Amino acid sequence: MFCERQCALIHIEQVWAENVLTVQGHQLHERSDETETESRGDIRIARGLRIRSLRLGLSGKMDVVEFHRVESESIQGISITGIDGFWYPVPVEYKRGKPKTDHSDEVQLCAQALCLEEMLNVSVPAGAVFYGKPRRRLDVNFTQQLRAETEAAAARLHELFRNGRTPPAVYEKKCESCSLMHLCMPKVCSNKNVEKYILRSIDNG
Repeated sequence: MFCERQCALIHIEQVWAENVLTVQGHQLHERSDETETESRGDIRIARGLRIRSLRLGLSGKMDVVEFHRVESESIQGISITGIDGFWYPVPVEYKRGKPKTDHSDEVQLCAQALCLEEMLNVSVPAGAVFYGKPRRRLDVNFTQQLRAETEAAAARLHELFRNGRTPPAVYEKKCESCSLMHLCMPKVCSNKNVEKYILRSIDNG
């Protein structure tokens, strides 16, 4: 959702590079990546939970899943081995920066919810994204529109993999913060006249 070319470079061409932003992101995720659980009143917190959806062909590792105790008969919950009562899951994703202008963070979170629904056979109506820069939590409702957008993104992902081709580069402002910029070279690859660019580079050399 954020960048199809970046996705293909990482997962099809198997290239990766770090920058200060990716390192800060790793630091933010260090605690959430630990596989452990803890209790805070009527909330049980699971970190590093492995998830998958056979229907969508997705798998991954979640930052945090909060299991809230069911207090109303209108809310569907699950039982947890060794723990009394019923609990409903709330996925929480951690991001180092601030909210994006597109829906990529919400789609990522919704994909996690769809995996949880399939694995646990329970409805997951909402989740949250915690942003490190403003240090605030944004609640996200998994509407039918967001679910449809997420399923379409999963289908597009598999189409990208089947084709095995990296999409052409299109330079945008967000490219400046991408750790793969020197490998992607969006300013060069998106040049309308590549031949002219190469010839000019040779002449200048």
